[in-house]
Amino acid sequence: MTKTVLVTGVAGFIGFHLARRLLREGHRVVGIDEVNDYYDPSLKESRLHVLTHPNFKLYRDSLENKMAVTRVFEKRRPDIVVNLAAQAGVRYSLENPDAYIQSNIVGFLNVLEACRHYPVEQLLYASSSSVYGSNRKMPFSEQDPVDHPLSLYAASKKANELMAHTYSHLFEIKTTGLRFFSVYGPWGRPDMALYKFTEAIMKGEPIDVYNYGQMARDFTYVDDVIESIVRLMDIQPLADEEFDYVAPLPDRSDVPFRVYNVGNHSPVQLMDFIRIIEQKLGKRAILNELPLQPGDVPESFADASALYESVDFRPQTPIERGVHEFIDWYLAYHHALKEGIE
Repeated sequence: MTKTVLVTGVAGFIGFHLARRLLREGHRVVGIDEVNDYYDPSLKESRLHVLTHPNFKLYRDSLENKMAVTRVFEKRRPDIVVNLAAQAGVRYSLENPDAYIQSNIVGFLNVLEACRHYPVEQLLYASSSSVYGSNRKMPFSEQDPVDHPLSLYAASKKANELMAHTYSHLFEIKTTGLRFFSVYGPWGRPDMALYKFTEAIMKGEPIDVYNYGQMARDFTYVDDVIESIVRLMDIQPLADEEFDYVAPLPDRSDVPFRVYNVGNHSPVQLMDFIRIIEQKLGKRAILNELPLQPGDVPESFADASALYESVDFRPQTPIERGVHEFIDWYLAYHHALKEGIE
């Protein structure tokens, strides 16, 4: 059935891929994005150009602008909302903490309020694997406590989950939190490892390797992330009839609230990741080894069993295939930019 889906952060990496998938499937997509300069806006504009479609409507607004958000809801009356707009980046939260409060807290509150006054079938929203903070039990499970964040970014995402639960409780808004694990793939962000490493190796410049390379990430290919979101859009979180008020589980409740890991369940060592990039490019990386940065964690590893049980799908794209797909896109995209300039 055709739906009107509001995607916030639609010019961003995941938002773009989700909107493109929904448009292919015949849905109406309403996008909100302020197209800021956290990274090169030309990449965001290129994504938006790809999204040109009769069923796509873009609003260049910030979620912090409550009146603008309200106007979009009032005019477009979305059936489903997928909130992907956020100030991202663990390390950047050390430099500009105010941006995280405004975008991730105030902006998300405005979305919740709009869902309250203009009821929707469901609100899905981006959380993050960073909420697991200093946890060392692997793999990370949604039923693990997440009370020790290591960055303001992580704290803001944990706050989003708490805010969503509150609105599920007070106003019966159906909310689904998505804890993404190191999403990568074509059209990825320039501030993320794969893009930065590829660009530096191509240019013969050194790459920063934190914790002296002793890191592992559960890299999750973007197509698997989009498949997970689309499948979760087709089900609605329900109140847990067996909810234990004495020993409550943090990923569900007696209200329509759920949280899922969206990860590949296959952590990759950072040095192996770099070798795959080197092999595809046919060029060695110059390593600048550095200590672990504040806010970073040495390893992430998703238990994706809850996602599989709910929608019969788990991310599983091999890292070699995903990296190759990204580099093929990167080379084609930058070749097209060069040709356009010349």
